[in-house]
Amino acid sequence: MAVPGSFRRQPANRGLVSHCTHHHIVVFLLTFFSYSLLHASRKTFSNVKVSISSQWTPSCLNSTAPELRPYELWNSSHLFPNAEEATLFLGTLDTIFLFSYAVGLFVSGIVGDRLNLRWVLSFGMCSSALVVFSFGTLTEWLHFYNKWFYCCLWVVNGLLQSTGWPCVVAVMGNWFGKAGRGFVFGLWSACASVGNILGAFLASCVLKYGYEYAFLVTASVQFAGGVIVFFGLLTSPKEVGLPELGADEDEVSVEEDANRPLMGSDDVDDDDRNYSIQATDNDSQPKAIGFFQACCLPGVVLYSLAYACLKLVNYSFFFWLPFYLSNNFGWKEAEADQLSIWYDVGGIIGGTIQGLISDVLQKRAPVLAVSLLFAVGSLFGYSRSPNSKPINAVIMAITGFFIGGPSNMISSAISADLGRQDLVKGSSEALATVTGIVDGTGSIGAAVGQYLVSLIQENLRWMWVFYFFILM
Repeated sequence: MAVPGSFRRQPANRGLVSHCTHHHIVVFLLTFFSYSLLHASRKTFSNVKVSISSQWTPSCLNSTAPELRPYELWNSSHLFPNAEEATLFLGTLDTIFLFSYAVGLFVSGIVGDRLNLRWVLSFGMCSSALVVFSFGTLTEWLHFYNKWFYCCLWVVNGLLQSTGWPCVVAVMGNWFGKAGRGFVFGLWSACASVGNILGAFLASCVLKYGYEYAFLVTASVQFAGGVIVFFGLLTSPKEVGLPELGADEDEVSVEEDANRPLMGSDDVDDDDRNYSIQATDNDSQPKAIGFFQACCLPGVVLYSLAYACLKLVNYSFFFWLPFYLSNNFGWKEAEADQLSIWYDVGGIIGGTIQGLISDVLQKRAPVLAVSLLFAVGSLFGYSRSPNSKPINAVIMAITGFFIGGPSNMISSAISADLGRQDLVKGSSEALATVTGIVDGTGSIGAAVGQYLVSLIQENLRWMWVFYFFILM
């Protein structure tokens, strides 16, 4: 006899509390800080661009460098004749990284579903740390400067860093069911912002000794984190004898409700649930679904396109907000950097609160839609912010709340929902693939957006940039 949906929801919520163990806490922390370390190494590159630009230009154009004789000996190996060309190349490296990162996400999700998630994540962290060390530290110690070598290293770094997000979301999806997922993932998705703060802190502590030491410290910490993940991360509850999500047939009402995403109707015909895009076999280890099969899952394409628009705006604020504050209001660069943190703070709060609301309502899409409607108003208001730092910070935090919140939800909680819907029969082997598709599409939008923002700003000024954000 079928149990009404209203009665099936209650045991799922109780199951979240009763089934939460110290293993869940360890998984939460390990995945949180593993991705934070990946983001910290990206932030380090942004924080030391001025020092790199100075090192790559002749000392006669660099007021901070001592004048060394003979001139030809000490300046013949420099990459660029002036700081403008060096800065342009650093921007090119950002674009190269974003595109390679986007391509890598599509591949990493598929690989993560076919190999052990712990192996893929730890390999990505350790190998990326070695690339970052070679890029920023080893080349400076050896005084080896080559544009093509830098480009190749950053392409490889983008591909390796792309292993992080699909794997950590898949692991979290294996451990945390639908009940409470919005709140848990909303809080957990703050890992990127924490990584940005951590990267800025580590770089600032050693930057006075040379930018190569900033890369050395972040790469070392990231490599150590990869080793800890390899020996300490549990990718699913079954590794410690706990019931896997959706695997306990004696508690079908609990587990099916805990795994069913908040995307569809509660009145799904029981006969439809017998269908799966996976071939039925008797193996205990389900097969991973294909890339195009994952794209055909309900909601994957639409949420991927939505995330491309949101990540474009998010990364534009990440890359351009300090520059906008300095350029538009004439504030000092250090003050603009500190003020821009409020956007991340708003995103962290927004993702957590909106995730909690979506859990209470048991619907995610309406929460996102309402938030994005308010985001239009907040963007319009922020574009007309007065020359006041307190007012600017408040409006910036509100903007981050309504934009960063939905962005964090789509990339984490909703990606987990999409990868565990009924058509996949609760298989964990779709989680990384779906997450890679969603985040990969978003990264393509972010990469294209950086060029469009600079183009619009140069030709139509900043007001039209905000109109473009509103359209996205």
